[in-house]
Amino acid sequence: MSGYFITLEGIEGVGKTTNLHYIRETLERSGREVVVTREPGGTPLGEEVRNLLLTPREERIADMAELLLVFAARAQHLAAVIEPALARGAWVLCDRFTDATFAYQGGGRQLDAAPVAALEQLVQGARRPDLTILLDLPVTEGLARARARSTPDRFESEKVEFFERVREAYLARAACEPDRIAVIDAAPSLEQVQRQIDRALARLEPGHDR
Repeated sequence: MSGYFITLEGIEGVGKTTNLHYIRETLERSGREVVVTREPGGTPLGEEVRNLLLTPREERIADMAELLLVFAARAQHLAAVIEPALARGAWVLCDRFTDATFAYQGGGRQLDAAPVAALEQLVQGARRPDLTILLDLPVTEGLARARARSTPDRFESEKVEFFERVREAYLARAACEPDRIAVIDAAPSLEQVQRQIDRALARLEPGHDR
């Protein structure tokens, strides 16, 4: 029996890392095998691409080159990690996936959605997340959290307007796919955030009315 594919999304500073650990522990307590991974990355090749994408550099990376690098890493990730894990019945928990591409390259970089959608179909076929948890915060709050914890990477160094477009793109996708994408208000206490996450995870329980 195939496992479930869960992704976490959101702008910088929304608490993805903390809540990813919470989801993993929740699923493992119920006896499930959980594979935790991330994008870009997840494989040795993908991690090299991640370094290319996140490291600040003098040379400007063309928007289309950035998009193609993201999908090159994703193709390897799907073939080497995600699909084999799902096929053996594991649950895959991934920090970012293609919704991030629509948000960051589509919304943030203002690339037309058509090439993103075409690459999604080419690389993924019918594979889509079963559930996407979108942690949402106002941009200024998220960036303040992110920049307090570490030196900004290439994406975190973008202007506020970039992240406003990213957030808008995420919320637009959630509005179009409410059965798949659960929007979680990441502003309250961690306990309140995780109660929202529990409700979202319940969508994957047998017999749940989505």
